[in-house]
Amino acid sequence: MAHPLPFPPPLAPGALPTALAPMQDVTGLAFMRLLGRYGPPDVFFTEYFRVHPHSTLEPHILDAIRLHGTGRPVFAQLIGESRPHLRRSALELQAYPVAGIDLNLGCPAPKVCRKNVGGGLLRAPAAVDGILAELRACITGRLTVKMRVGFEDARHFAALLELINRHGVDALSVHGRTVRQMYRGEVDYGLIRLACRSVACPVLANGNITSARTAMAVQADTGCHGVMVGRSAIRNPWIFRQIRELSTGRPVFRPVLEDVRRYVDDLWQALAAPGLPEPFLLGRMKKFLNFVGLGVDPAGAFLHAMRHARGAAELFSICDAHLLAGGRAGSHFPDEPYPELVARPNAEAAPC
Repeated sequence: MAHPLPFPPPLAPGALPTALAPMQDVTGLAFMRLLGRYGPPDVFFTEYFRVHPHSTLEPHILDAIRLHGTGRPVFAQLIGESRPHLRRSALELQAYPVAGIDLNLGCPAPKVCRKNVGGGLLRAPAAVDGILAELRACITGRLTVKMRVGFEDARHFAALLELINRHGVDALSVHGRTVRQMYRGEVDYGLIRLACRSVACPVLANGNITSARTAMAVQADTGCHGVMVGRSAIRNPWIFRQIRELSTGRPVFRPVLEDVRRYVDDLWQALAAPGLPEPFLLGRMKKFLNFVGLGVDPAGAFLHAMRHARGAAELFSICDAHLLAGGRAGSHFPDEPYPELVARPNAEAAPC
């Protein structure tokens, strides 16, 4: 077993290391640049490159690697099952300024799992063994893995952790839910703790890292090297800054609703592109605001109104009414999302 390569150091010496989780249609160039202004994570992970016999490296993801301008390292993520084609893509990616190449073993989307890629591969440790051997043989830098604890349950988790060690994986991100759970239910931090104790490489804890205080509590509970934040970074773009501040004993920035209103404008500008039709941009904004709205009001009035907005002017008027009007501008944006609200009812509320 090769000794793992060092994980990139955090921006602030002594701070808890952070990573932005790879999220399809979110962690692209625009959002990476925006987080660079609000307080970037220590490392980024890209959306996944789809790998199959006819695949090429998607230009928009390559742009995120080359043009983000944050000064932070970027890991390129692959998803696929064909060993020759994963090897081809990994070799091609090493010509770009990547901090490492990450294998997706966690995507829970049904259309992905049906193809036996992403989280679907957790049903087949032998296939994972072969893929990791192939990638380890051709990647000269960091090989990392992002995984869930299992498909339907954690029956293969210990065996998969053994493969992480056997193939000299350089860092492991563990989302403490099964694929079947999607984003529902409790995160099993006990299994993340097991991973931290079982593998030789650094482990990033992932799943419900909702605030800086939660990040510190999860690190204390699991012994993880760092934390990977996904949806909470959409809701609260200051979260990486806050984790750095809290973990190094500095005053923690607390945004107010007026700051959130400015974030909405920044999101709109970041997501806009020349010639992009307003209805398409409006739809993209609503996907982001579904998460922002988890911290606006406990009854979900903003979420309800925003989802029914029919144009940009109406959307911004709704934002003004809920974030600025009636003396709300100076109210603190809560550290944690309101517990009764869900951003994606079809993924987070309904039973499996």
